[in-house]
Amino acid sequence: MAEGLARRRFGTSLEVQSAGSQPTGLNRLAVRAMEEVGIDISSHRSKSIDSIRLEHVDTVVTLCADEVCPVVSSQNRQFHWAVPDPAAAIGSEEARLKRFREVRDEIDRRLEALI
Repeated sequence: MAEGLARRRFGTSLEVQSAGSQPTGLNRLAVRAMEEVGIDISSHRSKSIDSIRLEHVDTVVTLCADEVCPVVSSQNRQFHWAVPDPAAAIGSEEARLKRFREVRDEIDRRLEALI
């Protein structure tokens, strides 16, 4: 979701990459939550932080709350946003989708502030 939101917000002015410490695949509820705001992430894939060449990255934003955040080089400008993993939500599908919406909106607010 963060990659889709950042791509919409920054366009081609920045190269946006997204990766995780433990990629598990694209969550269908993430796809639904993003479709609601007009962003199609259905072709995105879950990638490992190991797939990104951090020496070519200026800024790293980590989105970890309860899970383990990846350690990145101190040469990168870093922001840590303690955003809960919506995939960890329990309950009905509607309750879980609500969590994805909340996280989507929180990430979007923080991206706006980052500008």
